[in-house]
Amino acid sequence: MLLAKPQLSSSSLLPSTRVSSPAPVHHRARPIAASPAPQHRLRIAATSAAALAAPAAEAEAAALSRVDVLSEALPFIQRFKGKTVVVKYGGAAMKSPELQSSVIRDLVLLSCVGLRPVLVHGGGPEINSWLLRVGVEPQFRNGLRVTDALTMEVVEMVLVGKVNKHLVSLINLAGGTAVGLCGKDARLLTARPSPNAAALGFVGEVSRVDASVLHPIIASGHIPVIATVAADETGQAYNINADTAAGEIAAAVGAEKLLLLTDVSGILADRNDPGSLVKEIDIAGVRQMVADGQVAGGMIPKVECCVRALAQGVHTASIIDGRVPHSLLLEILTDEGTGTMITG
Repeated sequence: MLLAKPQLSSSSLLPSTRVSSPAPVHHRARPIAASPAPQHRLRIAATSAAALAAPAAEAEAAALSRVDVLSEALPFIQRFKGKTVVVKYGGAAMKSPELQSSVIRDLVLLSCVGLRPVLVHGGGPEINSWLLRVGVEPQFRNGLRVTDALTMEVVEMVLVGKVNKHLVSLINLAGGTAVGLCGKDARLLTARPSPNAAALGFVGEVSRVDASVLHPIIASGHIPVIATVAADETGQAYNINADTAAGEIAAAVGAEKLLLLTDVSGILADRNDPGSLVKEIDIAGVRQMVADGQVAGGMIPKVECCVRALAQGVHTASIIDGRVPHSLLLEILTDEGTGTMITG
């Protein structure tokens, strides 16, 4: 019997090292702990969390601060709700668009929380600009504008036709509803010549206020915006100092408060020391300051109109710095106030 000789393949003759082919080397994985990639991702995550936490905390603190302000204002809102406040607006607060926006927004805010604001405005800087355009140099005596026939024409054109309607538009854009008027409308103000008319020209005083046109406007939640041009019994137009007009209107509507926005911080005990602000004073005290010469120039008609308004039943009158943002809100809705408050 013959046995078959086994057939050996060529592969069985190769060395055993062929089995340990270098190919598996490519499939070896490093231990996970040794890889830096996950650590890099963790560091990014930790850094992002810290970066996001700080702004979030700041935003929360700012929100709480705003809520605190609203909460602190509540007693003042309750006190003045339904009360009329007359604001005389002019000076630097009318020149700066930023300050103008601040005043208008504050006025609308007061209206929204239940107060009944009335805005009485001047327009001195705008009047001066237009007078210079027609070649007339503005002149003042004791804080009052010297007003000849040409100046009177420019004053009426600028105050009634330009400034008044511009303010009405701004209030409407800010979410309020404004009604523009001047002293001639519905005989709101009747003028008479000032005692020194020979020196001042067509500068008038208020001889009578008929507030009947204002009552339905105020009761409807609208904001009257009043330019202080008025006529006398013969129809002659007069320029009336806006501070004086505001005081008379405040008395006629039974205002709780009169506020005069000015270009100074208020009444100063020493006119040369801005830090000598008088925060509160009564009628007797402010009259003594005028007599002693501590109050002079353009501040005199402001003080006089405040005193006259208080004598006619207005509860308080404040002279505040219109250059300070939100000075209206600071005066009405905080204990500290701003400027000088005169009491009866």
